[in-house]
Amino acid sequence: MTATLFTNARLIDPVALTDGEGAILVRDGKIAEIFEDANPAASDATVIDCQGLCLAPGIIDIGVKVSEPGERHKESFRSAGRAAAAGGVTTIVTRPDTLPAIDTPETLEFVERRAQADAPVHVLPMAALTKGRQGREMTEIGFLQDAGAVAFTDCDSVVTNTKVYARALTYARSLDALVIGHVQEPLLSDGAAVTSGKFASLRGLPAVSPMAERMGLDRDISLLEMTGARYHVDQITTARALPALERAKRNGLRITAGVGVHHLTLNELDVADYRTFFKLKPPLRSEEDRLAVVQAVAEGLIDIICSMHTPQDEESKRLPFEEAASGAVGLETLLPAALRLYHAEMIDLPRLFRALALNPARLLGLGGGRLSEGAPADLILFDPDAPFQLDRTSLLSKSKNTPFDGARLQGKVIGTWVDGAKVWGAK
Repeated sequence: MTATLFTNARLIDPVALTDGEGAILVRDGKIAEIFEDANPAASDATVIDCQGLCLAPGIIDIGVKVSEPGERHKESFRSAGRAAAAGGVTTIVTRPDTLPAIDTPETLEFVERRAQADAPVHVLPMAALTKGRQGREMTEIGFLQDAGAVAFTDCDSVVTNTKVYARALTYARSLDALVIGHVQEPLLSDGAAVTSGKFASLRGLPAVSPMAERMGLDRDISLLEMTGARYHVDQITTARALPALERAKRNGLRITAGVGVHHLTLNELDVADYRTFFKLKPPLRSEEDRLAVVQAVAEGLIDIICSMHTPQDEESKRLPFEEAASGAVGLETLLPAALRLYHAEMIDLPRLFRALALNPARLLGLGGGRLSEGAPADLILFDPDAPFQLDRTSLLSKSKNTPFDGARLQGKVIGTWVDGAKVWGAK
């Protein structure tokens, strides 16, 4: 049996919401024992001295785009897996918005084979909700679920045919399948590059009202009341959508919500002079919206923080702002960006890791995301205070479209372990 003892650790426990000294013994890929003593004896184990740094569950990142099949030049499973390990992400949940879309068991099985062969971290694929993500005919949800799909989503292609959407939700409910939705009213959002307001008017950019998110959420909540499906909102980014989300949860609907780390740490003014690395979908919001969403995460109304990792090549981004592709890479910057909230004293580390690790695990029925005996030894060791200036050319992702290029950040991953095996860090 292989055993590793992590001593002198600052244990971040998102279940008990504790942050204190201790040690963890790992045997055969599982957490075997947790000690309050920071230096327990274990004669048969390899000892790793954490030197007082933070030891936490590995991050589970929902909504990662890996561009296989179709656009491997933007991101492959090999490059995404290495970037995830470097960022402390031990499980990536991949989106089906590839070319072609992942809407058949055969395409899903191809993705699973490539991920298993190339990625050093766990990879869980999602599948499309409708064929070709075109919103006209639902996919074979049962077959795709049997093939390994953990959730179903058309990503940012909103299903406009309410009858088709209701049928898909009803069928998903019968299989207890998770549906993930992108809540934007599609006609209002069409062609928008920024959020409406004074800044958008001054820049002369096509804009969308924050109400488009509220309208999309209201429609989906109504369908949930009708169908009883299990549903997750990929991103809530505006204050106006929060009361509807709170009411839906209070009324007992099976709804959870996430938010991308960029919307938690940036606002519409960061676009500045048409900087396309800050063009996201949905667009960056006002500072008032950002603060409201941060508070919702701290209070648990928004359940999950994700990277919404969306690689785009230089040719897609080096265009006028309106024409540039939306999205940013985020696997390696998810943790240091999220730690901005910790350093600003907006949220403590255990609650941060509840949103980064525990709640995604609960949503998907995984055993990880926690420091508990018997849980998978998916762990990250990190220094939350280590300062650095990000150079996007050093990112391991094939695409380098990060809004944090040149930014001063705090928080470095020292080591990442998946099932007890080290996949990142000094040997």
